[in-house]
Amino acid sequence: MAKTLVVVGAGPGLGMGVARAFGRQGFQVGLVARRADALRAMVGELAGLGVTTGAFPADIRDRDALAGALARAEETLGPVDVLEFSPGPTGTITRAAQTTVESAAAQFEVHVLGAITAVGHVLPRMRARGEGTLLLTTGVSSTVAAPFLADLGLAMAGLRNWAHALRAELGPQGIHVATVTIASGIVPGDPVTDPDVIGSRYYDLYRRRDRAEDVIGDPEVFRALVAEWSAGQG
Repeated sequence: MAKTLVVVGAGPGLGMGVARAFGRQGFQVGLVARRADALRAMVGELAGLGVTTGAFPADIRDRDALAGALARAEETLGPVDVLEFSPGPTGTITRAAQTTVESAAAQFEVHVLGAITAVGHVLPRMRARGEGTLLLTTGVSSTVAAPFLADLGLAMAGLRNWAHALRAELGPQGIHVATVTIASGIVPGDPVTDPDVIGSRYYDLYRRRDRAEDVIGDPEVFRALVAEWSAGQG
């Protein structure tokens, strides 16, 4: 029986790169995102590649809707073997001194609570089977403090921390948890950051259970950018 990947926060760049990489390896693919029309286009592309695919629209901020979408994916495609979580940035991104409770909560709603909801739905069945993979995606602000990405960085750092804690707890139970830190733009045709190149690295991270994290791009380039920006604020 074919294994199933579900991409939560699927988009035409990163999400589709991951979907194509796993689809080429015989996986069925479920796509979860807010816009039904965009999902239809992605399903059509994957179907053209011979990949069995389903679209399950849901707003990640609506926890009941997200759980319902994952339940429909399981009904349609079978148990989730790999969950990949990678919603793009959303809402207003604040500087550090302008961060408010409301702006921080909005980012946590998507990136942290969304991940907790998605993992919480698929985890019981993974634990019952004694196998499964959780791939949780963060941005470079999860590891490099950026004043101009402050509220997003709070959420990214929280998600990364939780993912590594999950790995420590769930690894002995047969469940592989790993993170991918995106430290670059997604650039079609680039030898490092093309969506299909990145997708192949997600698949490699799935196969190599000894690895806790992969980093796409060079965080030091971003660190230098932050330093230059900060120097200009004086």
